[in-house]
Amino acid sequence: MTQSPKGSETVSAFIYKLETHEDLNPKTIKGYASDLRHFVEWFETSMFQEETVTFQIEDVATPTLTRYRETMQKKMKLKPTTINRRLVTIKRFFEWASDTGLIKRDPAKPVKLVPEEKTSPRQMSEREEAALIAAAEHHGTLRDQTLLILMLHTGLRTMEICDLAPSDILLGKRSGQLTVNAGKRNKQREVPLNATCRAILERYLMELPKQAPFLFPSEKTGERLGERAIRHLVQKYMKLARLEGFSAHDLRHRFGYVMAENTPLHRLAQIMGHDSLDTTMIYVKATKADLQSEVEKRAWQ
Repeated sequence: MTQSPKGSETVSAFIYKLETHEDLNPKTIKGYASDLRHFVEWFETSMFQEETVTFQIEDVATPTLTRYRETMQKKMKLKPTTINRRLVTIKRFFEWASDTGLIKRDPAKPVKLVPEEKTSPRQMSEREEAALIAAAEHHGTLRDQTLLILMLHTGLRTMEICDLAPSDILLGKRSGQLTVNAGKRNKQREVPLNATCRAILERYLMELPKQAPFLFPSEKTGERLGERAIRHLVQKYMKLARLEGFSAHDLRHRFGYVMAENTPLHRLAQIMGHDSLDTTMIYVKATKADLQSEVEKRAWQ
């Protein structure tokens, strides 16, 4: 299929804007260009089968885009992730066209993405968690041990761990909490600390310099430990524990899975900082195997 000069010109103007004004990976920009070429070619060859048409951005209406979405679903049989990626590209393209005055109204704004079935993240077992902590105890510093335990027992995101300050920690004899000040969308929340967290934090805070601005400073610079450094740290102990296929984010998932077994959904969402209960539901779905084992106990044979 060939693309008309008019269609190519409009797409090229948008891509040039991305290249000069956005901090995007070249591969990402190439993907945008490919998605838009696909849409323009579909428009020129499939939208009007009885006549030859040239793509003009002002000729695209919302029903055009919903028909394209339906074609990708039913005729092309594309996966929801691929369809949604293309739709997001198109939405960004028409938003740009509207902002720059190429069109009076953005036809892509009302178009909804197709539902994607959320798959449950891989579960870390109790044995694997124990192996990870053992590796940190044998080969790591108290800082590293504290960081891993805190991630496993609070479900904090790596970004939230990075931004923690000593003043965010409140420890009592039988209770404790930490305050997340820089969570997703800058929402503040309070996360309870169990006895395991309180015990190691008490030891760790005694060794931490009193004027330390961050709870987990870099051992080399004393500055804030970044997300990349935390991911590298977690991978280091994963390798020592001979665990494969896990990332730093899986420590948050481990917390979610364990808590979902006995914690009401709305409370778990509050602790983990989820905006939607749908996000928290992935941990409930993951316990279906456990539910099966429970009902088997009632079997007569």
